Amino acid sequence: MTEISYLAAVVLVAFVVESAAGFGATVVTVTLGAQILPLDAVLAAFLPVNVALSLVLTVRNAKAIDRGLLLRQVLPWMGAGTAVGLALSRYRAAGWIKVVFAAFVIVLSIAELLAMRARADQRSTPLRPTVAASALAGAGVIHGLFACGGPLVVYVVGRTLSEKAAFRATLSALWLVMNVVLVASMAIDGSLGGKSLVTSAALLPPLVVGLLAGDRLHHRMPERAFRVAVFALLLVAATVLVVRSV
Repeated sequence: MTEISYLAAVVLVAFVVESAAGFGATVVTVTLGAQILPLDAVLAAFLPVNVALSLVLTVRNAKAIDRGLLLRQVLPWMGAGTAVGLALSRYRAAGWIKVVFAAFVIVLSIAELLAMRARADQRSTPLRPTVAASALAGAGVIHGLFACGGPLVVYVVGRTLSEKAAFRATLSALWLVMNVVLVASMAIDGSLGGKSLVTSAALLPPLVVGLLAGDRLHHRMPERAFRVAVFALLLVAATVLVVRSV
């Protein structure tokens, strides 16, 4: 299997995940794609296509977006953290960065799986404002570095929005804004260009298939079961990435 074919298969899975749940495409793509490709190459090819997915989901589900939560709480704190992450992004090509990223995914996957188990018979409550702000700022730093701040954001927003349509729509709008910023930054620093855009074009068919399949899953599959499957996949993939990188 060629590198582009492998990346297309990974992206198909990632787009099914994000179309169904509203999060996860980038963390799935980076975790699996980094098995054979540099992080910069994965992000440069993937992010422009993911912007297209977020745009479609945002437009289609605009009425369900919680604008107050998005504009007053999530975007300000995450935007501040992203600025810090972008300033540190010059270290992204270092070999050790894959291990750091994989360790981050492992810890958050285990934490999310344990949290879902603990919440099985409990109703989630919003985090304290200081805790939520810290988590969102941290998510921004991770997003600026890897475009993968999703798990921390999911933790915060998931404790506030219990209705899955609002959850998916609000996160889709967030990723649209944040990833447009990242794409612009990568275009300015030269890591996104003609070669990466050719690869991006090859990822458009998986985008269409993933969007349709994920939308069907969103309406048919229990949300809890879906999240367990996603984070279990991330845990296995990140563990493999650590083993291969050390």
